[in-house]
Amino acid sequence: MWEWRWESAWPAILACSAVTYLIRIGGYWLMGRVPVGPRMSRALDALPGAIFVAATLPIAVKAGPPGLAAAAAAGLTMLATKRDWAAIFLGLAAGAATRAAGF
Repeated sequence: MWEWRWESAWPAILACSAVTYLIRIGGYWLMGRVPVGPRMSRALDALPGAIFVAATLPIAVKAGPPGLAAAAAAGLTMLATKRDWAAIFLGLAAGAATRAAGF
């Protein structure tokens, strides 16, 4: 029977770390050689927002009405004011008010 030991895991951990590092560096190297036009530039600028929505929307949907109210309030506040602190405050307030209302 095979016995687990940390000593046997280190080569795999180091190999995975090296591969991850090389992939990241390779991406920077490759994108340094690709001409970025206006269309690609707009797509790259929009990417962080899309990743944020993809990460937070399932959490808000799973939380039900309070989560959806909080996400909607925070998103609309960011669109209107561009102030992080206001979006956080109003998102939390909307979620708390919805939960206090019994939803």
